[in-house]
Amino acid sequence: MNINLKSLAVGDCGKITGFEKTGKAYRKRLLAMGLTPGTPFSITRFAPMGDPMEIKIRGFSLTLRRDEAAALLIEKT
Repeated sequence: MNINLKSLAVGDCGKITGFEKTGKAYRKRLLAMGLTPGTPFSITRFAPMGDPMEIKIRGFSLTLRRDEAAALLIEKT
């Protein structure tokens, strides 16, 4: 089942399955950052107001804004 990245909590893990059709503006940028389908990740933390969020992916920490995170489809593992 595909869900949005922003619906997970700190400590949750998942795998990227694709991109939302409405997220075309962010797709190229996310792909350049290494967020490709099949890549596992974990949620590290959220900023106090919930935006941005930090994920651990491919051995490094990456910070994403809610709009960018909403463009990703993920599968919780």
